[in-house]
Amino acid sequence: MKLYDSGVYLVNGTELVADDAQAAAAIKSRTGREVAKAEAAQGTIAYGILKDHNVSGNMDKLQVKFDKLTSHDITFVGIIQTARASGLEKFPIPYVLTNCHNSLCAVGGTINEDDHMFGLTCAKRYGGIYVPPHQAVIHQFAREMLAAGGKMILGSDSHTRYGALGTMAVGEGGPELVKQLLSKTYDIDMPGVVGVYLTGTPRKGVGPQDIALAIIGEVFDRGYVKNKVMEFVGPGVSNMSVDYRIGVDVMTTETTCLSSIWRTDDAVKEFYEIHGRAGDYKELNPAAVAYYDGMIEINLDEIKPMIAMPFHPSNTYTIEELNANLMDILDDCEKRAEVSFDGAVKLDLKSKVRNGRLYVDQGIIAGCAGGGFENICDAADILKGASIGPDEFTLSVYPASTPIYMELVKNGAVATLMETGAIVKTAFCGPCFGAGDTPANNAFSIRHSTRNFPNREGSKVQKGQVASVALMDARSIAATAANKGYLTAATDVDVDFSKPKYHFDSAIYANRVFDSKGVADPSVEIQFGPNIKDWPAMSALPENMVLKVVSEIHDPVTTTDELIPSGETSSFRSNPLGLAEFALSRKDPQYVGRAKEIQKAQKAVEEGTCPVEAVEELRPVMDAIRAAFPEKTFGEEMKPGTLGFGSTIFAVKPGDGSAREQAASCQKVLGGWANIANEYATKRYRSNLINWGMLPFVIPEGALPFQNLDYLFLPDIRKAVEEKQSEITAYVVKGSELKEFKLGLGAMTDDEREIILKGCLINYYRG
Repeated sequence: MKLYDSGVYLVNGTELVADDAQAAAAIKSRTGREVAKAEAAQGTIAYGILKDHNVSGNMDKLQVKFDKLTSHDITFVGIIQTARASGLEKFPIPYVLTNCHNSLCAVGGTINEDDHMFGLTCAKRYGGIYVPPHQAVIHQFAREMLAAGGKMILGSDSHTRYGALGTMAVGEGGPELVKQLLSKTYDIDMPGVVGVYLTGTPRKGVGPQDIALAIIGEVFDRGYVKNKVMEFVGPGVSNMSVDYRIGVDVMTTETTCLSSIWRTDDAVKEFYEIHGRAGDYKELNPAAVAYYDGMIEINLDEIKPMIAMPFHPSNTYTIEELNANLMDILDDCEKRAEVSFDGAVKLDLKSKVRNGRLYVDQGIIAGCAGGGFENICDAADILKGASIGPDEFTLSVYPASTPIYMELVKNGAVATLMETGAIVKTAFCGPCFGAGDTPANNAFSIRHSTRNFPNREGSKVQKGQVASVALMDARSIAATAANKGYLTAATDVDVDFSKPKYHFDSAIYANRVFDSKGVADPSVEIQFGPNIKDWPAMSALPENMVLKVVSEIHDPVTTTDELIPSGETSSFRSNPLGLAEFALSRKDPQYVGRAKEIQKAQKAVEEGTCPVEAVEELRPVMDAIRAAFPEKTFGEEMKPGTLGFGSTIFAVKPGDGSAREQAASCQKVLGGWANIANEYATKRYRSNLINWGMLPFVIPEGALPFQNLDYLFLPDIRKAVEEKQSEITAYVVKGSELKEFKLGLGAMTDDEREIILKGCLINYYRG
């Protein structure tokens, strides 16, 4: 695999020309004409699709309108509640509400079916599509029923990726879907486009997860594709089946790219024909000369079976390399756990080594990445006639949709798997985020799923339980299962893959999915459950602000799972205040109490009472501020909007992982006004902060002028936002002194600044 240090021209789809002094002459010799870089940059597939969906008239400053929207039951309640509060009357474009996360009846003391009935009645009232639990995971339904060549889909799940089918899809926080529901636009600068040039053919036994992990391992730490579009081109594309391409494509999210798109061919055309949607196919190829801001060159022949060890998809090794350096790599993982868990629990992976081989406790093939038809068929072929054994090791398989499940029943794959001792379950995303198949304490799980962040498998450090997940391809998981839990690469087993043809039966969805066909029925009453709550009132940005630093996180990357845990919290997703009680609970259990304490001062201001009496420790802080800024004339009781009080957190690089807005909204409802970071891991997390009225501050790496529990004073912060200042003057209150420092605010659109000034997106649309 090669990553180019400069831009690259792709000529005639088959030749790479580095952007150097000889590039112009090389291109002319091959095409017979001179091609300017600006022209070539318009030759990417991504540029053409973005141009077709941009309504700004300016390709540097995009205002995108999507063709379709999709959400699942962890996010759609909050999205629709926000849109309703902002004036929603009808879904203006197709909006699919799937139920694949809160599929269990009751978790955490609430009844998730209430959320489902909310979704069904909203689909009827506003003109949407409702997919009941166990029918399909969100992304498989979108592949089967929504994707179309040259179109764009916005989803409230980070793995919204349908590029292999010719659809540019973006995973974002809920507020961005609210904007589309209110007929507004998705506003971004024109993203960079990085080419992924594929040659060769995958080895027998190497699956899509292997290709994906190899890419993630190379690009993540370098930020090579961060917030860019990955465009897959080259002759190697056609040497992969469409199911295979889909398996690679869905994992591009773990590179932190913005979106993905692939060139299409007759295999993609056949995919649409199989699904009864031949008219949705569109041939997509880059122009004769296309310019890419970077290029990843991959020879598929060279990729070997991979494993992403705990606790990130980028912590990659070949299985061969792991087995050759087993104790050293396991020791490194244990040291990572010490840092991640702050020594609260001990992860012991080295005890998993038996007679020099790594023993695995659990295997799972599931969800939008692993639950595809070909993955499961190949796994069944490897396991045919084998037994997973009667010991600790277990194997669970979750087909990604009921149509896939039914075809696997018909072709015998389900029977083959069940004969081995494996369990085949319905479409469910639970294993991906800790709502199903939680391993035993200190157990080690291998999964063809999307993520292996700390505790994402459902373990609870705060209760002394820890487990860990490694990501692998379904084929090597099956090979490991055939060896009764001893880690084995699929290339090490002798198997003839049967490669049965897939037949899609649309009757399943026709019989069970509610589709309004875009017709709204305002007479339908929305069905609420007792756990579905409205968003609390949120104040506008004050003229001046006092912030208390209530958590300080120095991990290299902080995931959204650490900001708001997945799994056991999922049933509170429709209850903003109930969910907020879990914020940072796995990372900093004291966060919620500290945030609530300083929030008392803000509530006092809003009620017209004295904030210092509400929070006594503010007294010397306010004395110091008054002494330093006598012109501010802050009285004991102040006019609302003059001075605000709230909390902030510092994290080195927050926001990797899920798109769910709750990572930001939970901080907001607890009185958070800002995040301070060296950088933000993803655009979507920064956007979530802004849409919830929180300031996305940055400070240089290594420069931390404050400590946890310090108070910060931000004079004239509202004026600074109004005047589009990119650098904010702030002060650390140290005893009776104020020490000045600078906070960066970064680029924001006019609308984003107005959202922050109003206090959140809901207030912005209310006017």
